[in-house]
Amino acid sequence: MMEGRVLLVDDEPYILRILSFKLRREGFDTLEARSPEEALSILANNPVDLILLDVALASVTDGFDLAHTLRQDPATSDLPIIMLTARDLVGDVRRGHEVGAVGYITKPFSTAEVIHRIRAILGPAGHASS
Repeated sequence: MMEGRVLLVDDEPYILRILSFKLRREGFDTLEARSPEEALSILANNPVDLILLDVALASVTDGFDLAHTLRQDPATSDLPIIMLTARDLVGDVRRGHEVGAVGYITKPFSTAEVIHRIRAILGPAGHASS
């Protein structure tokens, strides 16, 4: 049984590969985006249950900006977002919550912790609990 569909947004191919591999092994379906533009394109054509979003993207638009954009769109305003970042300053964590993130995981991270946090948000059915 599929646990849910997760969109991974990170500009580091290695992180995308390892997260996708581990999540698929745990029963999740994954989609991968290396830029905010690619993420928006994927979301326009594919329903997802959760977004795992890197803050520092190699783009004019960072993860905070993308999260803010997603919150403004009725189609994505309720999607759970977990921010994944090397930045763990109190101000960054606060900003993540201000743009609607439901979680904030700092790098380096444990994939077991990422999976645990995703399951805690999605619940046993693999879809965000209200």
